[in-house]
Amino acid sequence: MYYLTHDLIAHITVFQAIMLLIVLTNIYFTRRARRHSLPDKLPRVSILLPVRDEEVTIEACLCSLMGQTYADFEVLVLDDQSSDSTPVILQQMALEDDRLKVLKGSPAPPGIAGKNWACAQLAGQATGELLFFTDADTVHQTNMLAEIVSSMLGEKADMLTGFPRQVVKTWGERLLVPFFTWSSLNFIPLGLAYQLRTSVLSIAVGQMMVFKREAYQAVGGHTTLGTDILDDIVLARRINQSGLRWRVLSIADLIRCRMYRSNREACEGLTKNLFGAFGCRLLPFLFTIAWLIIMTWVPIVVFTLWLAGYAPMVDPPVLISCLGLALLTWVFPLAEIHIPLFLVFLYPIIILAIAWVMLRSMVFSLSGKLRWKNRVLEKPRWKWL
Repeated sequence: MYYLTHDLIAHITVFQAIMLLIVLTNIYFTRRARRHSLPDKLPRVSILLPVRDEEVTIEACLCSLMGQTYADFEVLVLDDQSSDSTPVILQQMALEDDRLKVLKGSPAPPGIAGKNWACAQLAGQATGELLFFTDADTVHQTNMLAEIVSSMLGEKADMLTGFPRQVVKTWGERLLVPFFTWSSLNFIPLGLAYQLRTSVLSIAVGQMMVFKREAYQAVGGHTTLGTDILDDIVLARRINQSGLRWRVLSIADLIRCRMYRSNREACEGLTKNLFGAFGCRLLPFLFTIAWLIIMTWVPIVVFTLWLAGYAPMVDPPVLISCLGLALLTWVFPLAEIHIPLFLVFLYPIIILAIAWVMLRSMVFSLSGKLRWKNRVLEKPRWKWL
């Protein structure tokens, strides 16, 4: 009981203090990368957009992309066998602006996931020096491309990514969507990650990934990703392991995104991704679930027992510091992506929701039941470590 109410709380407090330090330094690095001016000589940019059944979002996305103030760019959209009115919308918009090129995607060959094949086809048709991959559920400010290109050139980066503003409206979105940004900013120290060639400290966000063409080709591009459904993270890991230069940028003021549009979509989307984000490593995955619950809920339970007079061995200043640090480790990441800050006070519920979806992701992955956009996803190979 002494360890639970005293030593463990002290250990969690130290851990959270380190997390807070990582968050603050990460935000500093992502914002510092924006401090560059656009050079006189501008590279041509190919904006590449794979779409499948995106009739709700595609028009707003393309209007924002076509409205960029940047001088030299093209927009390539590949229709990945949509069954809704997406192709009709695309053709109509292509008639109105000759910078928009619409491609009709071919069925993926055996051994490669649908989105990977779609992105590979887009890259094969691109004419730009920079390849800018984004998603149809994003909306971009008119200065977005100019800001991102100036940052990429100023940072001398081979790959650039960032965390867009996340729009969350349903409770499923509110409880699940913030987790990726929170975990990335809390657990991946960018200052260290930029120096080490390790896959563990590699992140990317598919809603905004920009590559120098030669760097993209050097790591094999999407063609070599096979059935891996986490194309953004895998490509980031390859960039890092190849010794190429990558940077994470603060972009919440430039790009907004609503990843999912219902409770069910949010659950299915995270179910698809979470186990794979750990490389399908079973023991690290289970340890992470356990530690998230312990780190979040033990201080709350101990605080409740202390208030009720059942935990006399508690060190009150340490316990209060522990709870305060927990709140701060959520405040800064949520503020960074413009998530409503009242959700900070729901972080224990967010962790329970994420733990449940993580377990669901593991079970569905191991049993081969993963699906996305009416496609059955291939059962991944898992490892113990």
